[in-house]
Amino acid sequence: MENNFENYQSSTHLSVVSEADRTAFYKKTYGHVAAGVLVFVLFEYLLLQSETIVNFMLSMTDGYKWLLLLGGFMLVTTYAESTAMKTADKNKQYLAYAVYILAQAVIFVPMIYIAMYYMDSGTEILQQAALVTLALFTGLTAVVMLTNKDFSFLKAGLTIGFFIALGLIIAGTLFGFNLGLWFSVGMCLLAGGSILYQTSQIKEKYTTEDYIPAALGLFASLMLLFWYILRIFMSRD
Repeated sequence: MENNFENYQSSTHLSVVSEADRTAFYKKTYGHVAAGVLVFVLFEYLLLQSETIVNFMLSMTDGYKWLLLLGGFMLVTTYAESTAMKTADKNKQYLAYAVYILAQAVIFVPMIYIAMYYMDSGTEILQQAALVTLALFTGLTAVVMLTNKDFSFLKAGLTIGFFIALGLIIAGTLFGFNLGLWFSVGMCLLAGGSILYQTSQIKEKYTTEDYIPAALGLFASLMLLFWYILRIFMSRD
């Protein structure tokens, strides 16, 4: 615990460190994002092996149950993000990250199960959606890194957009209407904007020891993008 505190004390804000130190931070951050994706795939595979879990999650997609599930997911997200940011203990940060990845894997179970077992080209759809998501994530990240542009102006629009989206999701669930393709497209734009914003804010928000919370935030935006890209691909089948 003492060593963790000393490491935290010796950390330096990214905005004032050398280019080499900043590059090392980026490598750690995106390495942890990649590791998060691999752990997500492992968790998803294991969850899909359990008929009990699959049936339970499918039953939770109906009406208010889905809202309860989303509420629980939001609580886990809040816990993971606050824990990762507020503690200097790397073990606790990794635990928070792992819990969040597991929560993502759980909430993806119904959609991935339906894609794999109820659609003719389910495996192909998953592969295509994953490739498009990774390509977009890489491209958006490259835009920020290569141009060094500040995308902080997106914050207000993203906040308003996510609140509107949440309201539409709640209304659609309660009143039983399908939000449709254009909603998914809009959510992809919001997720893309979130990636731009978070990437550009990394050096303003974090210290050299904050690569785990930085990775968690980027992973969250990546999974949101994957969710709605997958929905778009599934709507074509």
